[in-house]
Amino acid sequence: MEGDVMDKLDSMAAVSDFDPIAGSVPATKVEITVSCRNLLDKHTFSKSDPLVVLYTQGVETKQWREFGRTEVIDNTLNPDFVRKYILDYFFEEKQNLRFDVYDIDSKSPDLAKHQDFLGQVFCTLGEIVGSPASRLEKPLGGIPGKKCGTIILSVEELGNCREVATMQFCAHKLDRKDFFGKSDPFLVFYRSNEDGTFTICHKTEVVKNTLNPVWQAIAIPVRALCNGDFNRAIKAEVYDWDRDGSHDFIGEFTTSYRDLSRGQSQFNVYEVVNAKKKIKKKRYINSGTVTMLSFAVESEHTFLDYIKGGTQIHFTVAIDFTASNGNPSQSTSLHYMNPYQMNAYAMALKAVGEIIQDYDSDKMFPALGFGAKLPPDGHVSHEFPLNGNIENPYCNGMEGILEAYHQSLKTVQLYGPTNFSPVVNHVAKYAAAVQDGSQYFVLLIITDGVISDMAQTKEAIVNAAKLPMSIIIVGVGHAEFDAMVELDGDDIRISSRGKLAERDIVQFVPFRDYMDRTGNHVLSMARLAKDVLAEIPEQLILYMKNRGIKPCPLPPPKKEPGPEDQDHTHPYLSPTPTPI
Repeated sequence: MEGDVMDKLDSMAAVSDFDPIAGSVPATKVEITVSCRNLLDKHTFSKSDPLVVLYTQGVETKQWREFGRTEVIDNTLNPDFVRKYILDYFFEEKQNLRFDVYDIDSKSPDLAKHQDFLGQVFCTLGEIVGSPASRLEKPLGGIPGKKCGTIILSVEELGNCREVATMQFCAHKLDRKDFFGKSDPFLVFYRSNEDGTFTICHKTEVVKNTLNPVWQAIAIPVRALCNGDFNRAIKAEVYDWDRDGSHDFIGEFTTSYRDLSRGQSQFNVYEVVNAKKKIKKKRYINSGTVTMLSFAVESEHTFLDYIKGGTQIHFTVAIDFTASNGNPSQSTSLHYMNPYQMNAYAMALKAVGEIIQDYDSDKMFPALGFGAKLPPDGHVSHEFPLNGNIENPYCNGMEGILEAYHQSLKTVQLYGPTNFSPVVNHVAKYAAAVQDGSQYFVLLIITDGVISDMAQTKEAIVNAAKLPMSIIIVGVGHAEFDAMVELDGDDIRISSRGKLAERDIVQFVPFRDYMDRTGNHVLSMARLAKDVLAEIPEQLILYMKNRGIKPCPLPPPKKEPGPEDQDHTHPYLSPTPTPI
């Protein structure tokens, strides 16, 4: 009996803890192609015989690990390697890569025995993806005083990563689990992993009070079901829903993507079996059957399709300068500048910004503050530029934003209240001016406190949900953040004046949840970035889908901006857009 209870608790935890974002889709797989040009010539009578080694870096240890090698191409300084590297790609992670080029002189796999090192380059996977046409050309370095030539890195998404299977199921004569009525059944699908474990990848809706449910059609990315292996086992469990979360297990069946893709047929009628019942009851046959009603598969445009087609992600940061942060000159303040360690604002900004900057070609970012009194007259502003330049609030890269943030703390007076709607409307105004899919705006708000203009902020978010825009809110400090959770529409879609937001565009996290107990800030920042950025690709795709915007096949040739193009370099500097 105790075993039954424990098994039930385990399966309940697996079902009730399911987070559709974290659990459903493994990383897209991408293929990196490598070429080099004008390599150093190490041979007297012939040319070098180059090979490229790729190293990846662990988030925690920062150790470089060899990932793979190209083939050796004899006698060339301009190799185009055939062997590709296939990597998992995560938008929400900073994936550091290192490419080392060697001239291979012997058959030994030990690189130390090949004295002829031809150069190396460091980059992130996001940097390659975010380059025009996802093609990055960089000079090789690593040999003082020598020009080592260039390396050309191209990224291609693997084909099976874009297919989505739409299926519908019904069940017949399921076991009755409720004492006073029938069951309230739902289906849970799991992908099998290479180590024999299972990962939850989809949960249907609950159909109330029936033993013969017909579930709504479900759409699951093929990579979420089988990660490209069509024969890999897929497990489905049937549960009876209970209000208190103690869902009763009815039974399970296994299948594969290959079987499912046969569609409605005798192959896709499954007996639902409860193994424990089968052991206990000699005459037990099954706990009902599940039948596939329909199956279709289609290719969807992916996040990488849009990035490769030239969509730029514009990153704007808005920092809370209200008095509740505490006096910046005191160590108890959330804005305190410790010479040895970044404060929570700087850490959150760097964590998110360092990843997003790879997708913005010019690395110039507007940075705003809100809730402060400004010199010289002490007026309160909820959307002031951190660099003090209203005409051009852009900062150069993450370092530029951090510098402007540090400087503004010396000139403005922390005040209040905590109003979000001005900065949301500020970015929305620019997003409204470019709704053709060429640009997408991400606003990062870092705040310590309870929001003062909740109604106006809700209205601003509902309006922004129609635009190419996402909002990340990071809460720092120890305040209660109930209102922020409400703005994050994961559980209940946000609404204003009876209007429901078209998309969920807000992601909120409290910074304190990410502080590593060992004090490893690099790890804290990586975890924070992973969680707050995970939803951005899906939000971007949904905007494009809702507007019927397809990715450009390839971006137009890049033209170097001249002085006459100055007004069009940034959306902020273009003629005033039509207000929304």
